[in-house]
Amino acid sequence: MARVVVLGSINTDMTVQLPRLPAPGETLLGGSYVSGPGGKGANQAVAARRAGAVVHFLSAVGDDPLGQQALDRYRGENIDVSDVLVVPDIPSGVALIFVNDAGENMIGVAPGANAHLAPAAIDRLADSVFKPGEVLLAGLEVPLETVARAVHRAHRAGMYVILNPAPADIRLLDSEILREVDLLTPNHLEVQALAGRPNRDDPDGIRQAAEALFARGVGAVVVTIGKEGCLVFSRDAAGVTCRAIEAFLVDAIDTVGAGDAFNGALATAIAEGRPLFESAVWASAAAALAVTQPGAQTALAQRATIDRLAATLGRSGNAE
Repeated sequence: MARVVVLGSINTDMTVQLPRLPAPGETLLGGSYVSGPGGKGANQAVAARRAGAVVHFLSAVGDDPLGQQALDRYRGENIDVSDVLVVPDIPSGVALIFVNDAGENMIGVAPGANAHLAPAAIDRLADSVFKPGEVLLAGLEVPLETVARAVHRAHRAGMYVILNPAPADIRLLDSEILREVDLLTPNHLEVQALAGRPNRDDPDGIRQAAEALFARGVGAVVVTIGKEGCLVFSRDAAGVTCRAIEAFLVDAIDTVGAGDAFNGALATAIAEGRPLFESAVWASAAAALAVTQPGAQTALAQRATIDRLAATLGRSGNAE
């Protein structure tokens, strides 16, 4: 089986359903309240495991009931959490989520123990955990300096490095991290922030932002654009090529875990040796399935379900 190392956050998601997202200073009465597992790193780890990868998870939790519940939960998913750091006297991370009737969301995160995952932890583990030919999937809900150390050690070890820059951190532009990233997976807002360009959601604006990131050394860029699908950018001697993948048509209920489903499935497919575009199509099917149920992890699909939906897509990408 393909192996993916995931570096990222563990949170508990506290979700409130509202008729619409609140304006600043506004109080709204909503409907249901749900508390469940979350954190972009944890979501991606579960997504990759259900998609068929062997997953080794690097993260941090507090020495508290939420942290213990999280570790037990991910052991139950057959994810290796033996190297998750347990931080004394610091609470586990939590996310407060509002979801409107259209399935759109607004999220605030208190990182808790995630903010205490230090580069030294990566140095202790790198020789035993980072193996050539495998995939590192890293996100930015843990300290940037820790991500930088992991990217560097993984690159040096011969791993394929995927960086999901969420939340976007413009300090990436002043670092050497991007030169050691094989694949960057921002959404349409994050790619603009990272490129330091005006927010343009049209394909030309996104392409310009992607080209700016190529100039900083990134190997490839996949930009997710919600219900519009994603754009796959690659580069060769002839220049930058963009291929579009339309989203699978589903009834969206909750979009919270869509990007994480995409990244986990994408990392799995790449770890299996599939080409980037084929991997992105398959990951798009996983993302579509993730929005059909509420909750960040409950709708993360098993491999067979992803395969069935992916098989319904008979289209190919269009080069631009």
